[in-house]
Amino acid sequence: MASLVPCPHCGTRSKEEFTVKGAALARPAPDADKKSWMNYVYLRDNPRGRYEEYWHHTSGCRRWLVVVRDTATHEIEASRDAALAGPTDACT
Repeated sequence: MASLVPCPHCGTRSKEEFTVKGAALARPAPDADKKSWMNYVYLRDNPRGRYEEYWHHTSGCRRWLVVVRDTATHEIEASRDAALAGPTDACT
């Protein structure tokens, strides 16, 4: 069974319409130290469970979304427009 993604603009769509781009993490401040930027760019936890990721609706509305997905079960819980509400860090 194909996974379905709830696009806030197009409705529920097949995951094949989307491109996953990576973790939705809050960026450090522009004046943050080098260690903060190094951790943000190169070092990532690989959590098991609920996680926020950036997905692009490539074959649909072409909007960026923040998708909440369980990394253990691949179940998609929710999504929201990334331009309206960026990462929350609630899942990291």
